[in-house]
Amino acid sequence: MPDRLFPDDSVPGAFHVKFGLTSQSWVDPDRPELLVFEYVNHVAIVLEHTVLDAPDDQRIRIVHLGGAGMTIPRWVAWRRPGTAQIVCEPDDELTTEVRRKIPLPQRSGVKVRAVDGRAGVAAMPADYAEAVVIDAFDGAQVPAEMASGEFFDDVQRVGRGESLVVFNVTDRAPFHWAQKVVAGLRQRWRHVIVGAEVPVHKGKRFGNLLLVASDTRLDVGRIRRDSNRLPFGYRWLEGAELDGWCGGAEPFTDADTRHSPDPSGSKLWFA
Repeated sequence: MPDRLFPDDSVPGAFHVKFGLTSQSWVDPDRPELLVFEYVNHVAIVLEHTVLDAPDDQRIRIVHLGGAGMTIPRWVAWRRPGTAQIVCEPDDELTTEVRRKIPLPQRSGVKVRAVDGRAGVAAMPADYAEAVVIDAFDGAQVPAEMASGEFFDDVQRVGRGESLVVFNVTDRAPFHWAQKVVAGLRQRWRHVIVGAEVPVHKGKRFGNLLLVASDTRLDVGRIRRDSNRLPFGYRWLEGAELDGWCGGAEPFTDADTRHSPDPSGSKLWFA
């Protein structure tokens, strides 16, 4: 198996994690607070205004489906030490390379399981975690089994408290695939928002969409405020605007689910 971690020549000690031509994450192990990818910054914003805003004496658990360089778990461990984190990463060779080149700090609270996200969630007990962050790709595509209603049933089962789900996906306008995924989330969680850069929303390029679902009302105002401070802010859809965006989309089931669209031939994007 060829290496997937490549040094960033402009930042000593930092690494890109690549799958073929797709750059899937960027990590500076000495500065976990430095987040480069736009979607990772937005995952951090959502976590800041949800589960990480809990009282300091409340120990929380976050499950990550998809690990790669573990940029987000490293950031959480820096932002809120003592957080219990489980990472489900089926690519054991990648995890071995990460541990060799950019190991996690001691007592990080991060445990890595060599299992795919769906099997990992199925093995977890009910009421297990305050948040599930889904950032799993098969090459450059979100695996079909991570988009079905039956999978979301299991994710809902393991949630506790506000039962937060943060799902990074990729798609292009008119977003038929992402609309069906959002429809599945909206059937199970009371509050759902969808964020993406304006050029992605307008169909000018393929890119990331962040799907956020919760049993507790999301503070969209604060999320938008912090998002607008970034160089590549997101436009966030909720309520009636999200109704219109979803149209009449029906959720995927295990019988008809499929991988997210292949970005081949699309304009510049990052997963």
